Amino acid sequence: MMILMKNNFKMIQKAALSCSILLMAFGTAWGQSSAKIIPKIIEKNGRHALLVDGEPYLILGGQAHNSSAWPGMMPQVWSAIKSMNANTLEVPIYWEQIEPQPGKFNFSLIDTLLKQGREHNVRLVLLWFATWKNGSNHYMPEWMKKDPVKYPNITGKNGQPVDSPSPHTQAAMEADAKAFAAVMSYLKKADPQYTVLMVQVQNEPGSWGSVRDFSPSAQTLFDGQVPAELLKPEALKALNRPTDAKGTWQKVFGADADEYFHAWSVARYIGYVAAAGKAVNKLPMYVNAALRDPITNPSASTYESGGPTDNVIPIWKAAAPSIDLFAPDIYLSGSDKVLKVLELYSRPDNALFVPEISSSEEYTRYFYSVLASGGIGFSPFGIDRNNLATEEENEARLALVSQEYAMVRPMMRELAKWAFNGKISAVVEREDHAEQTIDLGLWQATISFGAARRNTVQVNPKPVSKAMVVQLGENEFLLIGTLCHFTFSPLGTNAGKAWQYLNVEEGTYENGKFKLFRILNGDETDWGGPRVGAVPTVLHATLVAR
Repeated sequence: MMILMKNNFKMIQKAALSCSILLMAFGTAWGQSSAKIIPKIIEKNGRHALLVDGEPYLILGGQAHNSSAWPGMMPQVWSAIKSMNANTLEVPIYWEQIEPQPGKFNFSLIDTLLKQGREHNVRLVLLWFATWKNGSNHYMPEWMKKDPVKYPNITGKNGQPVDSPSPHTQAAMEADAKAFAAVMSYLKKADPQYTVLMVQVQNEPGSWGSVRDFSPSAQTLFDGQVPAELLKPEALKALNRPTDAKGTWQKVFGADADEYFHAWSVARYIGYVAAAGKAVNKLPMYVNAALRDPITNPSASTYESGGPTDNVIPIWKAAAPSIDLFAPDIYLSGSDKVLKVLELYSRPDNALFVPEISSSEEYTRYFYSVLASGGIGFSPFGIDRNNLATEEENEARLALVSQEYAMVRPMMRELAKWAFNGKISAVVEREDHAEQTIDLGLWQATISFGAARRNTVQVNPKPVSKAMVVQLGENEFLLIGTLCHFTFSPLGTNAGKAWQYLNVEEGTYENGKFKLFRILNGDETDWGGPRVGAVPTVLHATLVAR
């Protein structure tokens, strides 16, 4: 008996050691191992993941209207978050409210947001509305607005005043950095459980109405030498300039000099502010961009100049290293433009995050494209009704994304891991409604779009359909979509072989595992493959060639 007990004890020790090794390996792989650890963004083979509580996390977000982060407005914000099945709220915090007098801080707004976020079991992304909000300084404190000599706006090329703050004002930059550091320091003490996942530093910075500041002080800087950080070979190469270029802005950058100078100036300012915050609290930080047309390469006079648009990301990387990522706010129309934006912001050195996108129904389809691009989150803007509609009308407006989040939320962790490992492919219905294909190694998936009506398929009035394929194995896939039809054909070593579905299961995810609702066969799969309707559907399909 004693020998048996010793043997059993040794077996238990061995099993415990094996379990510990597995847990250590998992923790090492993700760089985290337990809860209540700071969120961070990791990169592997050019793909990214946001780790929250040590696990990949997918932001199923919603952004409140600009003036909704007040106690009297928050009930309808939380109502919208609940109705859309979101797990994260993006919400502004206002410099003018936090520092109403110089050096005197009021963090009651942050306290309210933290308390209510925890009560609703929803994470937060805080948006620091400070020096810039959509190119203007309207959220600066009143005591700064009353002193335009000390805190000036930029001057246009012809001497005209421009409603945009100058990025060359040391006093404003230092005041912003001091206030932001106070916010981040307070968060570190008030939020040890990391209800707040990330912080947006400013909002759509840059300027409308002038490509840059033409004030005398700014002109002196423009006529000077390009900073050494921007003359590094990797930065110049990324900007399509000779790697040994040096000299003035005009000499090095030619026709792009005005815009590049302004981008450097704005990025340097915001980088200084972000660094002050990072010194006391290392939460991930990002800057969002008001976009330019990503295909036609338009003049900087036609869009908000100075922000992290796709053409100046290398400048922002050099000038603001404390910023973890640059994120596109998407309101462009047309799938070619939107998909190009996702491509341009999904870079080996930049995690893709869409913190703001139109809540119109045709934009929901891009949620799948964000996942397929390895994105860490998606967030429609203006989720609360903001007195512009009834609560019922607002819920109807958000119904499509609500259905998607309801389907995704139980499998959020799994999807984040699959996105990180490049397992997800997606297509969206284009404006021509044409079918599309996805190559999956031994198989090609063909996806057509539209609603089935008896023996016909109706073309969608708007391009709203989408499909996502998660490759679980050579012959095993998750098929997710709305208003689409999946079919397959064999490729590679399977080419020319007869094939069929080994099984197609419809179900959902619970606690990280697929839960079967039913097995599809007969009419549901005999016509080439399964068709799904307007409600997002999760199918587990296994194919066999013989």
